[in-house]
Amino acid sequence: MKIVLATGIYPPSIGGPATYVYALANELVKRGVHVTVVTYGKCAKYEGKTSEQAWEVVQVKRGRCSFLRWLRYARALRRHGGDADSVYAFSSVSCGVPLLLARLRKPRKILRLGGDFFWERYTDRGGRKTLREWYESKPLSRSVMQRLLASFDHIVFSSDFQRGLYAKHFRLPGNSVIENAVPAGAVPVAHVSRTPFRLLAMSRFVRFKNLDALIRAMLLLDDVLLTLVGDGPEKRRLQRLVRVLQLEGRVAFSTPIHGQEKHELFSLHELFVAPSLTDISPNAVLEARVTGLPVLMTRETGLRGNLAKGVILTDLQTPEKIAAAIEKCRQSYPSALEDIPPRPWSQVCDEHMQLFRLFS
Repeated sequence: MKIVLATGIYPPSIGGPATYVYALANELVKRGVHVTVVTYGKCAKYEGKTSEQAWEVVQVKRGRCSFLRWLRYARALRRHGGDADSVYAFSSVSCGVPLLLARLRKPRKILRLGGDFFWERYTDRGGRKTLREWYESKPLSRSVMQRLLASFDHIVFSSDFQRGLYAKHFRLPGNSVIENAVPAGAVPVAHVSRTPFRLLAMSRFVRFKNLDALIRAMLLLDDVLLTLVGDGPEKRRLQRLVRVLQLEGRVAFSTPIHGQEKHELFSLHELFVAPSLTDISPNAVLEARVTGLPVLMTRETGLRGNLAKGVILTDLQTPEKIAAAIEKCRQSYPSALEDIPPRPWSQVCDEHMQLFRLFS
């Protein structure tokens, strides 16, 4: 079986798709699957296999022109995906449009949705509507998204939340839900409320994450410190906001970290905060929870059931609401949290294998 994983970002870049593609590829090759990853990079080159990863990686030069970028990506898909059983895309536009242009005949085309390209571009321009509110307003891009969705044989959603929303507004092809992995092996740490009360936010620095509102909420809180971990196009703007508000002594920035360093950072804080306008299936929230760190996050999320254990869901759209929710958590700090049942990557891969076998 040959599977092509088409993604917009890949390690060392950070973000959900990068983490997901690497972990899924690692599990697929263990099952004897021939895996090729096609991704955007700084330069066009064929990396091939390395000693650290037993699958092939093809980089496509990103460049400034979107259409030329898509053409280069389409050529890479034709070259490496023409004989594949399935091409599994991790973006409706940056990978979906090139897949349309490639006009591949043999492979089945599968799309995984854990976000929404057009809504994220709307928030990049300063929009404040949640994903649900935005679709209720009937955006013009909805017809473009309908055409993209119709070009795929199957849609994989990361949550029932998004599948239900899309089913209401689009004519969907065959579809299913494969939830994110819950990392196993982390030893939970007992957290207590301390002074100063230390907050942690970890994500890509993009507009829909609503981090500017979290920073402004610090003006309404006493004896509270905030650490922002990540990188992205909004980093300089957020750093400038911290300086303008004279919060340099209370708000700190950190570059992305991984593995044991991440677990140690979780242990040094009292509350993980994810104030996004909508956050469908955030991996960082699950990573924080398995270490025992309480989580406060937007109620506009796809995390439900076992995945939401120990997660406080509420409206976090404005600085005032964020500050009030943080203060409430501080005053009624949980003494113990129910463990989240592990959902290893091997289980996530098994569910994908069932899907791929339908098309092989």
